[in-house]
Amino acid sequence: MTTRLDRPIKREIEHQGKHYTVTISPEGIRVVEKGKRRGQELSWGAIISGDAALAQDLAISLDASRRSP
Repeated sequence: MTTRLDRPIKREIEHQGKHYTVTISPEGIRVVEKGKRRGQELSWGAIISGDAALAQDLAISLDASRRSP
């Protein structure tokens, strides 16, 4: 049985030597580097609809096109 997500849950993770706070809330997911105020935020709608994956694929494609001669 699962528990309803009715209030934010915060957890800390370490990635590539940096510490981040991950907040999972009814609105979505937010990841912020420790000591900073701004971070990345995704709504549940963007995740479920696939818009988040599409945006990531677009960013990767644009980055690759900038690097090629």
